[in-house]
Amino acid sequence: MKVAIINLGQIVTGNWREPFVSGDTIVIEGERIASVGSAPADAVSKADVAIDADGMTAIPGLIDSHVHVTFGDYTPRQRAVGYLESYLHGGTTTAISASEVHVPGRPRDVDGVKALAVAAQRCFEDYRPGGMRVIAGSVILEPGLKRADFDELKQKGVRLAKAGFGAVKSSYDYVPLVADAKAAGLITTCHTGGSSIPGSGAITGDHLLKMHPHVSFHINGGPTAMPDADFERVIKESKIALQVCTAGNLRTTLLCARLADTNGAFDRFIIATDTPTGSGIMPLGMLYTIAHLSSLTDLPPEHFICAATGSNAKVYGLDSGLLAPGKAADLVLIDAPDGGTQKTALAAIKHGDIAAIGAVVTAGVPRFVGRSRNTPATTRKARVASSRVTQDFAAAAH
Repeated sequence: MKVAIINLGQIVTGNWREPFVSGDTIVIEGERIASVGSAPADAVSKADVAIDADGMTAIPGLIDSHVHVTFGDYTPRQRAVGYLESYLHGGTTTAISASEVHVPGRPRDVDGVKALAVAAQRCFEDYRPGGMRVIAGSVILEPGLKRADFDELKQKGVRLAKAGFGAVKSSYDYVPLVADAKAAGLITTCHTGGSSIPGSGAITGDHLLKMHPHVSFHINGGPTAMPDADFERVIKESKIALQVCTAGNLRTTLLCARLADTNGAFDRFIIATDTPTGSGIMPLGMLYTIAHLSSLTDLPPEHFICAATGSNAKVYGLDSGLLAPGKAADLVLIDAPDGGTQKTALAAIKHGDIAAIGAVVTAGVPRFVGRSRNTPATTRKARVASSRVTQDFAAAAH
């Protein structure tokens, strides 16, 4: 399918160092972005679907890098069905597993945790709930796992490993496990802060610096934060990605953002939700954290949009998160919410309002054009200007 999006008011690239591109058109061919900014008239006229953005802002699809998936679009933690598809209506086009730790009766032995990770990875390999891409299968680091186990998991398609929920005597016992997982090519992540669910323990800055995982999960607290002094240590003494989450501590979220900016580490600052958890299901969690950071710090909103898109993609090695030719065609049209005081999406976010969503495209397919069922209505009205496809994209939002 060829899709053209025209009459854009602004285009946010997903790269916080160069956050904008001039122009008003994005062309998609198949599952990839063909052009961003401008396009010849025939590229638009030959599109199977043309979407008139009516001056809205285009951003890359949001990447939530901390979602507790299990199997299918169901969370036993909150006993809810369809939550991932609902997150798509909050602009999240990719969800990354934070380990399948919420599976009832989850195994704790070596063979069991390996099987759980492989099963989850296979479950979502071709399944896209609502059109969302889900990167699942994160092996829970347990004593007894060896380098050969991680090599086997990598060969079977598992990409992730998580420290923080294993039956270790001390959090320092994760150090060799993280090292072996990294050596096998897995992306390593680590619970940070106070304990959360039974089986987890407190992990502080010193633990992180000894382990040096790729990502400090919910460094702002999950939900309880580590000591303030540890933030600057982790930022200055490591290259660990600094993931802040909606379900964590807002004060330390702001602290981490300011420290990352001051210390030249904003490339490592990424946004996620840490849901579903005891804090609930948050379809608009990414939008809320972007708005909180934008309105309560001096940094511009486009930087935090990029932290939720391109920066996440860079840390996890994804082909999405950027509005650029050749990248995965995952994007969202956002706008100032109807009835608000601001005129544009970015101004509304800086004001502290969450953005309204007018359309979501994933894998080159418009999933809905019109109004998200979860956000406020948009000020402007995106519409399908022309279509050769027998599908009512506007109706998909209802």
